[in-house]
Amino acid sequence: MTEHPTSHEGRQPLAARSQERARPRQEAAAGLPSDVPGTAGGPAAPAAPGADAPPLPPPASPGGPGAMAVAVTPQHPGGSRSGDPVARREGERLRFVGAATRRIARGIDLDEIVLGLCRATVPTFSDEILVYLRDPLPVGDERPVAPFVLRLRRTDRLRLSDLEGEELVLVPDPDPTPAAELCEVRSGGALAEVLRGVRPVFGDSAAAKTALAELLGPEHPLPGGLRAVLAPLRGRRRVIGAAVFLRRPERAGFEPNDLLVAAQLATHTALGIDKAVLYGREAYIADELQRTMLPDSLPQPTGVKLASRYLPAAETARVGGDWYDAIPLPGSRVALVVGDVMGHSMTSAAIMGQLRTTAQTLAGLDLPPQEVLHHLDEQAQRLGENRMATCMYAVYDPVSHRITVANAGHPPPILLHLGGRAEVLRVPPGAPIGVGGVDFEAVELDAPAGATLLLYTDGLVESRLRDVWTGIEQLRERLAATAQLTGPDHSPPLEALCDDVLDMLGPGDRDDDIALLAARFDGIAPSDVAYWFLEPEDAAPGRARRLARRALARWDLEELTDSVELLISEVVTNAVRYAERPVTLRLLRTDVLRCEVGDDSPQLPRQRRARDTDEGGRGLFLVNRLARRWGATRLSGGKVVWFELATTRS
Repeated sequence: MTEHPTSHEGRQPLAARSQERARPRQEAAAGLPSDVPGTAGGPAAPAAPGADAPPLPPPASPGGPGAMAVAVTPQHPGGSRSGDPVARREGERLRFVGAATRRIARGIDLDEIVLGLCRATVPTFSDEILVYLRDPLPVGDERPVAPFVLRLRRTDRLRLSDLEGEELVLVPDPDPTPAAELCEVRSGGALAEVLRGVRPVFGDSAAAKTALAELLGPEHPLPGGLRAVLAPLRGRRRVIGAAVFLRRPERAGFEPNDLLVAAQLATHTALGIDKAVLYGREAYIADELQRTMLPDSLPQPTGVKLASRYLPAAETARVGGDWYDAIPLPGSRVALVVGDVMGHSMTSAAIMGQLRTTAQTLAGLDLPPQEVLHHLDEQAQRLGENRMATCMYAVYDPVSHRITVANAGHPPPILLHLGGRAEVLRVPPGAPIGVGGVDFEAVELDAPAGATLLLYTDGLVESRLRDVWTGIEQLRERLAATAQLTGPDHSPPLEALCDDVLDMLGPGDRDDDIALLAARFDGIAPSDVAYWFLEPEDAAPGRARRLARRALARWDLEELTDSVELLISEVVTNAVRYAERPVTLRLLRTDVLRCEVGDDSPQLPRQRRARDTDEGGRGLFLVNRLARRWGATRLSGGKVVWFELATTRS
C-alpha cells in the first residue's frame, strides 16, 4: 500500500505543495505583483535596518594587470528570486565570502596568501586594504620575540577611471593612503587591546581611532571621510598581524554584517599565513638536508674534469634519494659514484646520506668497485627492511687511461667519444643494493683522452611517457647531436653539456629526482709519468734521489731538484724501514709535480714533534714545511705516501 507523504502537523501532500510553490512563478510571468492580496507571495516583508544601503557589488573580473572591469548595470542575483533587498544582499555577501576564501586558500607561500586577500577584497569589499604582519613571524610553537613589531606587508588601492563605452575600469591608484612602514605595539596600548580582542571593529569607535592612529603612525593620520574596519589576524596560537579595510566617502559605509565578513577573511588569511610559515620552514629544512647530503663542490683531480647537476622531483618534494659523488683516490685516480634510493622523501634522503658516507669510507680503503657495492649491500640490509637503492661505482685511472665499473641495478653509463660517437657502455646490470646475497661484477674499459662519461639516475630517462630504454636511446642521440656542434676535434664544454642534457626533459618528464655527473677524461700522458721499483735496502734512498734528478732534468724542472731529493730521501727512508717487499716510486708531472711512494706496510706515518735528543722524527716535519700538499692513504696491500710541489706551470 502506498501512502501519501504528509507532515505530522497537517501539511499538504508533496504534490499539492509543489503546485503552490509553482504558482508565484506563474503569476510573476503573467505580470502580477507578488504583494497582490490573495497571491502566494503574500505582503512584502518590512525592510530591515540598513536595508536602504546599496548591496555589495559582484566580484570584479580580472581584466589585465592592474585593471578590473566592473559592469555598471546591476545584475539580479541568481540565488534569490524574491525582491527583498536584504535577502539579496545577504546572498551576495555569502557568495563573496565563499569566493574570497577560496582565493585566499589557493596561496601556498606568504606572499600568495596576502595577495589573494588583497585581490579578493579590493574593490569588491573595500576600496583599499593595508596588511600588517608581525616581524619576524613566529613559526609553530616558537616563542615570539619582543618587542611586538608590525610591518606593512602590502597595500592595495584601486580607483575608477572613465573610458569610452558603458563600462568603468579599475586601474591602480598611484597615491595610496600613507601609512607607517613599521609599528611597535605598546603593551597595554589601544592597538594591543584591539588585537587582543580578536574581533574586527569599526574605525569610528573610540578604541579603533586610537588604535589606527598608533598603527598608521602619528605622521600619517587617516584622511577624513574614509570609513575603516580594523581586523586582527589571529593564527592558531597568537595574533600575527592586522588588516585595515577602507572605503571612500562616496561609497556606502560598512554595515554590522560586514564585520562578520571581515572576521571570516581575517581568520582564513591568518590560518593560511600560519600554514605558509610552517611550510616555508619545512621547505628550508628539506633544502638544507638535501644540500648537506650532496657535495658542496666537486674536487679537481688530476687528469679529469667534472660537472654535476641535481634536480628534485618537484617543488613540493625537494628531498630525494638521488646522489652523486667524486672521491679522489691514491695514484691520482678518482672514484665516480651515482646512486638512487627508492622514493623521494625525508626517509629516502636519510638513507641516501648513510649510503653516501659508507661509500666514501669504503673508497678511502681503496677497495675494488665490486667490493664497495658488496659492502653497501650489507649496509643497506642493516639499515632495515626494504632499503633498496641502485648504484653505479666507477674508478678512473688517468695514467693507464682505463676505467673500472661495477653496477648495482643502475642505468648504464654513456661514453661520448671525441669524434662525436656516443655509446651505451656494456656493464653487468647487477641487482639493486639491499637485495642481499648477490655477487657484483666489475668490468675494465678503455677511457680515451677527450672522452666524456655521463652517469645519471633513472629520473633523467624514465617517465610516464617513455620507458627507460627509450629514454637512454634519446639521451645517447642527444649527446651525439651536441658533440656534432663542436666538431670532431673538440669536446663540448661540460657545463653546457649538462644543461643541454637537462633541456631534453619535456612536460611530464619529471616524475623522479635527477642526479647527473659528467667526467671529461684528459688523462696523463706517458711522457709525464716516471715509475720505478726499489729494493728495501739501505741504498734505496740514494738510488731514488738519482732517478728523480734525471726525471726532473728531462722535464726541465731542475729548480725543484733540491726540494725533491730531500723529500724523496725522507719518505723512501721511512718506507724502507718497514717494508718487506719492493718499494714503488712514481713521479707525475701535471700542473704540479706529484711524488708517490708505496710500500707493503699498512701503518700510516704520523707527524710528531721530535725532542732535541731524538735522532729521527723530523722527516714528516720537513715534508709538511716544503710540500704544497701531502698525505698518506692506506691500501688493501699497504699504503702510499705522497706529496706535491708547485711548478712554474702552476
